[in-house]
Amino acid sequence: MLYTQEQIDRANQTNLVDWLRGQGERLDKSGKDYRWKRHDSVTIRENRWFRHSQQVGGYPVDFVMEFYNCSFPDAVEMLTGMKPQSELPYTESPQLNNPTTIKAATDKVASEEQEEFYLPEYSPTSRYVKQYLIEERCIDPEILESFLSTGNVYEDNKHHNVIFVGRDENDKPQYAHARGTTEYLRQDLKGSDKSYGFRYEGTDKSVFVFEAPVDLLSFISLHPKDWEKHNYLSLGGVSDKALVAFLNRNKDIEQIFLCLDNDVAGITATKKIASSLGEQYQIYSFRPVKKDWNELLQHRDELTEPLYERLVFDHANHVTMLKMSDVETQEVQWLWKPFIPFGKLTIIQGNPGEGKTTLALRLAAACTNRKSFPNMEELEPFNIIYQTAEDGLGDTVKPRLIEAGADLSKVLVIDESEQELSFSDSRIERAIVQNRAKLLILDPMQAYVGEKVDMNRANEVRPIFRKLAEVADRTGCAIILIGHLNKAAGGQSAYRGLGSIDFRAAARSVLLIGRVRKEPNVRVIIHDKSSLAPEGKPVAFSLGDETGFEWIGEYDITAEDLLSGKGGDTESKQEIARQLILDLLDSGAHVLSEDIDKAASELGISERTVRSAKNALRDDPNVNLKSKRIGQQWYHWIEK
Repeated sequence: MLYTQEQIDRANQTNLVDWLRGQGERLDKSGKDYRWKRHDSVTIRENRWFRHSQQVGGYPVDFVMEFYNCSFPDAVEMLTGMKPQSELPYTESPQLNNPTTIKAATDKVASEEQEEFYLPEYSPTSRYVKQYLIEERCIDPEILESFLSTGNVYEDNKHHNVIFVGRDENDKPQYAHARGTTEYLRQDLKGSDKSYGFRYEGTDKSVFVFEAPVDLLSFISLHPKDWEKHNYLSLGGVSDKALVAFLNRNKDIEQIFLCLDNDVAGITATKKIASSLGEQYQIYSFRPVKKDWNELLQHRDELTEPLYERLVFDHANHVTMLKMSDVETQEVQWLWKPFIPFGKLTIIQGNPGEGKTTLALRLAAACTNRKSFPNMEELEPFNIIYQTAEDGLGDTVKPRLIEAGADLSKVLVIDESEQELSFSDSRIERAIVQNRAKLLILDPMQAYVGEKVDMNRANEVRPIFRKLAEVADRTGCAIILIGHLNKAAGGQSAYRGLGSIDFRAAARSVLLIGRVRKEPNVRVIIHDKSSLAPEGKPVAFSLGDETGFEWIGEYDITAEDLLSGKGGDTESKQEIARQLILDLLDSGAHVLSEDIDKAASELGISERTVRSAKNALRDDPNVNLKSKRIGQQWYHWIEK
């Protein structure tokens, strides 16, 4: 039993966007297309898909075969829920008394049960064949006539199908492929030996290889000049059986041009065949810009050169390359811009007791229950996964989540009672996909490195971090790693993280949290590394005994000052800057902005603090601070 063309067409008409969502997959709108989060190089539009990283694409059946590792029948069944229905049409007994019927005995040595091979009866005319191949398929009439004259292409008398014939060394038919002219049919005839595919043998030392006879004729129609010199071979699919047999019979062949279809099956077969051939051949791939050579022929007038991509296979030295012009630009999606991106790794690090876990739990509340978070775009509540190796779930984590205002039904934990979790544990990705989690927090990250990994050795840390980053990328989940600082005093903040510097290198964003020494209730979040956007301004919050958690807002301090304990004078500096501005503008004069900055700099006050002071003055109802741009300069004054 086979699937009918109607069933196959129905499968390939499936809306992939709807079908994938029905499988629980996440798709993000990208212009007119949708981007599949599990493979972000894949874009989908209705029933078409394209994988930009490999420059391949196609229809739903190809998609399911490629990404769900299915056979062709299984893919059709997955898409339609239908079972195969059709029988093979060529099953009747041969007309042995009809002189126009050709019978060829098959190779009994290969298999005693091999079906006998018969060619269908020839039609006295080729009317249907010419109408189909010339008018519908755009095959060059002269080229078609050359094949009709040899009998290797003819019209069968009963069904009026095109029959493509493959012959052995003695010119005896051993293979035939039928193509319908009035209804859909693509089928090798019973008993065909694929070792003798449909072909044309020329005089030179090159062979052009195709999946189907129509593609072979289409290629010649596109490149008719001196075509008779070359060899052309149809595989009758993507198996290399016909090519291997052809090369064994033609030892002088030096160049092989693999001209298979531009779809998953064709591209995969091209690579497989090229890698299996001996090094005595020069191997090239001609990949049409359309799905196959006949589609390219039919749209030839709409296209510009080149009509195909030419690749060279070198067994010893071939290196697969990507063109940056083919890489699609992707917009970063943000959980908290510019601090925490979706689909990437973020590290939050600081000394014990400095507020790292507090920040993580407040973020959990914002994500699950829309609790306030400074400058965060409000998102629909979603599931998060929170893993901790330091605090008890019942006596510490849950009470703090309740205090933060989180929706506990959306805060999930992977059960580690029987097996501890690590970065390379496959449960992480399965849990994210299963629960559609958009945030994963691992606290502290050093506990999840794995017992056999030395976190101070870059060669051991790098591969597990790369795997975790790939999980984030495939799922679109923001992964936050809470880390401790080492005990080294002073030095750059980049080298204060516990373990290998590769932790920091793998993360796209690093946040540093510390306590302001002169204001012990104040914690500051400093954007210490940002690979995807300009670094965000430091943000502070307080953990007072009486008031509890409160956001303070922007805070003027550097990472080095925070770590060394030199910071904490922000409020007094801003007050000094405020008074300086008032003094400079007291006479009603219009003062250049850069002159105010210079005066503040002489007092050790940064431009950021000056801006904060200006903003505070604008908000003061007792001060009428005005600003105006004249040319390239900004002026400030106080209007009386």
